Amino acid sequence: MNKKIVLEDLGRRDYKEVWDYQESLFKTVLDLKIKNRREETNLPTPNHFLFVEHPHVYTLGKSGDISNLLISEEQLKAKEATFYKINRGGDITYHGPGQVVGYPILDLENFFTDIHKYLRLLEETIIHTMAEYGLKAERSPGETGVWLDVGTPFARKICAMGVRASRWVTMHGFAFNVNADLGYFDNIVPCGIKEKAVTSLNVELGKAKVDEKEVKQKLLKHFSALFEAEFI
Repeated sequence: MNKKIVLEDLGRRDYKEVWDYQESLFKTVLDLKIKNRREETNLPTPNHFLFVEHPHVYTLGKSGDISNLLISEEQLKAKEATFYKINRGGDITYHGPGQVVGYPILDLENFFTDIHKYLRLLEETIIHTMAEYGLKAERSPGETGVWLDVGTPFARKICAMGVRASRWVTMHGFAFNVNADLGYFDNIVPCGIKEKAVTSLNVELGKAKVDEKEVKQKLLKHFSALFEAEFI
């Protein structure tokens, strides 16, 4: 089992460009798995982890409801935002500057074959990272992602998640609001969940800006510990 993960930080990139790149990595891993089974070989499958920041974009998952996008095409253009229907799970979400987005393209057969566990460990990575900033983040029953003050009128989401998996290979991932412009969330019903707020790490810490490089280092530390993996 190959527990090494190739890490790439892509900087700020267009959503569609990175989606296409994810698809190419995803296909490479899948094709190798199919070849191994057909030819009864055992070539190690690669794992990848992409960090990226997107320009303003809204994405709608396979099970999403387009009515959760609350603005027109003209208004999207005015806000310099784009919109895509995509092939992950989940409903609508927003990506934009100040958000740390992580896309693990893993062959889970290198780690464990359990999608539920995979999602819970992604959440745990964020929860442990936020604990380093003195914040108690948690899960909300029945709602994938990471939240604060669950079960109170002040519940708010700080990290959205949506993944796709085929033959135990994953793509898409998490979007962690670190220095995000929360005004852009007013244009959607985030993840299809009404009457619940969103927040960002800088808001919770009362800071103008949080060091995103430091946040990424903490995320990688906790991800590698939880998945017993090594980044290369």
